[in-house]
Formats: sequence, structure tokens, C-alpha cells
Amino acid sequence: MLNINMQEHKPLRELVYEELRMLIMTGQIKPGTRMMEIDLAESMGVSRTPVREAIRQLEKDNLVTIEPRRGAYVSDISAKDMEDMLFVREPLEGLATYLAAQNMTDDGLEELKKVNARYEEAYNEGETESLIQLDTRFHNLITEGSGNKYLIAILKDLQEQVLRFRYIYFKSIRRAAEVIDEHRLILSSMIERDQDAAQKYSIEHIIKLRASIMREEDFHGQSERASE
Repeated sequence: MLNINMQEHKPLRELVYEELRMLIMTGQIKPGTRMMEIDLAESMGVSRTPVREAIRQLEKDNLVTIEPRRGAYVSDISAKDMEDMLFVREPLEGLATYLAAQNMTDDGLEELKKVNARYEEAYNEGETESLIQLDTRFHNLITEGSGNKYLIAILKDLQEQVLRFRYIYFKSIRRAAEVIDEHRLILSSMIERDQDAAQKYSIEHIIKLRASIMREEDFHGQSERASE
């Protein structure tokens, strides 16, 4: 499961951190899992020191919780966490879409069309991993198309955090289907350069996602520890 590319010219602690972070973000290491330094070090073929340093950094990222006398655990994810994240995304992505409807280049819009088409293909073929990647790409393209470097920087950091949630809510095939129609509305309004409509549909997209989190049973109970 653990695979570090030693050919990368980065400090070992950074390679260990990046690998563990991605495993947590993608759900391969589940919420509540105890982060045993010895086991992780053996699995990764490294000493305990870079693992310990990586765990400390993951704690700063709020991905790991360190409890006195109990050790380190992958932080829980609750419906409240996802709802709070979406409250932040709502106005920021609405603004990014508003700006992108005016500022995105024709080439950028063509790429957005292709990504949206590939998303629909991935849905028809039941490729969950591809759905997650393409949904992320769709929103990143819009953010980049806004042309506002400050907004891009903020949303880039936020999207990295959102990745962990995507691996949860895309388990719902109903939600994955709903995204198709919502993305189509956003895309069509951007093609028409209708900023107000683009912003409106972008905000509605997040609002509907937040509502789906509250209605789906799969989004609840995520805070239960995988092991004790």
C-alpha cells in the first residue's frame, strides 16, 4: 500500500508526508485508524524519524489527531465538517465562476467542455476514481479561468482539503448523477458569457451538495474509529 518514489529529489520526511497525506485524503487510510510509527516505517522502508515528523505535519493539517497516552489517529470526518467546508466554498466558487464567465479564454472553455464530457463518460462506465478526478479538474479550471491570483491561491488550498470529502460523497451514485445536470448549467452559462447565471448555478451546485450530505445516510457515521 505504501509506495515512496525515492527518485524524487525531496527530503525523505517530505516524501513520507506526501504519501501519508494522499493515503488519508483518498480514504485508503480511514478515519480513526491509529498511525503506528513502527508499522508505517516498516511498510515504507524508512526509519521512524521521518514518519514521526510527517505525523506532526499531518496534525497541523488537521488530518491527524494526537492524543496523550493514546497516540496518533487519522482525524474523524463528520457531516458537520463537510457542511462547514461547503459554506466556505459556496461564495468563493460563486465568485470564481462569475469572473471566469468573463475572463476564461475560448481554449479554456473548450477544455472545460472536454472535462465535462469525460465526466459523463466516467459516470456511465461507473468509474468512481475518474469521477473524483474530473470533478476536481472541472472546478480547478473554472478557478484558474477567473484570472484573480488571490482567489486562485485561496481556492487551490481549499480544493486540496475538499479532495478528502469527495471520496466520501462520490460513493453516492445519486449524487454523481445530479452533478451532471448541475455542471451542464454552469458550463452553458459560461459559454454564453452570462456572469450572473454562471454565479447563480455555481452557488446552487454547492447548496445542493450540502443538502445531499444531510440526506444521505452514507455521509453520517464517518466519525466512528476504524480501530481502537
